[in-house]
Amino acid sequence: MPITQPAPIDATITGEQLFLDPYPIYKRLREETPVVQVPALKRTFLTKAADTKYVKNTPELFSSDDPNTPMQPAFQAQTLMRKDGEAHQRERMAMQPAFSARVIKASWKPLIEKIAIDYVGRLPHGETIDIFSALAAPFASQCIAHILGIAPASDGDMARWSQTLIDGAGNFAWAPEPFATSDKANEEMNALFDKMTEQHKANPDESALSVMVNADDPIETSQIRSNIKIAIGGGINEPRDALTTILFGLLTNPDQFEAVKTNPELIGKAFDEGVRWCAPIQVSSRLVKEDTEIRDCFIPKGDTVMTIQASACHDEDLYEAPELFDMFRKSSGHQAFGNGPHFCQGTHVARMMLADIMLPLLVERFPNMTLDRPEDVKWRGFGFRGPINLPVHLA
Repeated sequence: MPITQPAPIDATITGEQLFLDPYPIYKRLREETPVVQVPALKRTFLTKAADTKYVKNTPELFSSDDPNTPMQPAFQAQTLMRKDGEAHQRERMAMQPAFSARVIKASWKPLIEKIAIDYVGRLPHGETIDIFSALAAPFASQCIAHILGIAPASDGDMARWSQTLIDGAGNFAWAPEPFATSDKANEEMNALFDKMTEQHKANPDESALSVMVNADDPIETSQIRSNIKIAIGGGINEPRDALTTILFGLLTNPDQFEAVKTNPELIGKAFDEGVRWCAPIQVSSRLVKEDTEIRDCFIPKGDTVMTIQASACHDEDLYEAPELFDMFRKSSGHQAFGNGPHFCQGTHVARMMLADIMLPLLVERFPNMTLDRPEDVKWRGFGFRGPINLPVHLA
């Protein structure tokens, strides 16, 4: 018999509440029940930074191989996100050459600079536009398509596939409609991957698909596909949502916007604060492999804990007034891109895309841009989160 009590149950929390505005819920949980069972999601939530970090850093006790996740039907494979140890490392390293520091600097940075100049050049001076749809989504889509080696994919298809995969992976209600939609998207993606595989075998380059299919000992085709799909899902959502989040933070804090205009080197701090303030990747699941306890709560073998990195990034133990966007705050690190063996592989690319290229370019081109009605901005998402619109007047 366990010497500790089970985690308390909170049956008041719904999936819809978490999708619309989870932060007040996380604040309450950190204060009252930082370890809590949430029946609506069949998960035990962990909302304190120390606990989320501990779980992510202890894969021998908290496995990524969660059989209760809808990710497998959504992606039509057991992805590297749901593997541990050698199996995870083998698939992660298959793509690693495309994300090395040398390749990022020599190949992707010049390409992304060109894409950014092109896309920002299309924006009209003196008009109010939705930055989400006019810039953030297509820019992220175009960059990721080239890095992955599927450049013929349109911006619209990339964005649609990304959202379809995310919707399927977050389908904790196991409703049939999201899986039917993801099945169709998987069919489209697989057809493109097969076509591009032949091209990359004939003309290799440094893209992720090319390095995987031309490896001396390539991983299985199903896993090559799932690796690319993982990168489509997170690789588009993360820079897209981070860009709109950071712009919202800067434009609703004029002193901070003025600071980055006079000192562009501060844009890196704005990047880190933006992803801390609203983490693009909000949650992750882990399967408990042995009976254990967290904060004097008994966690049984077979339970699924959900690390809420969105909440960890607002933990009052680490941050003063965490609900505020403040790029001048003392750095305490953050878990916005995860930690442990599953630390986000695209972190350095995302930082380069936004902090080094897109944000400085936007600030230089539109130094007087404004967000006139912040209340019109809608924030959505539980697994991934960010603004779904950002009406900015460009000046």
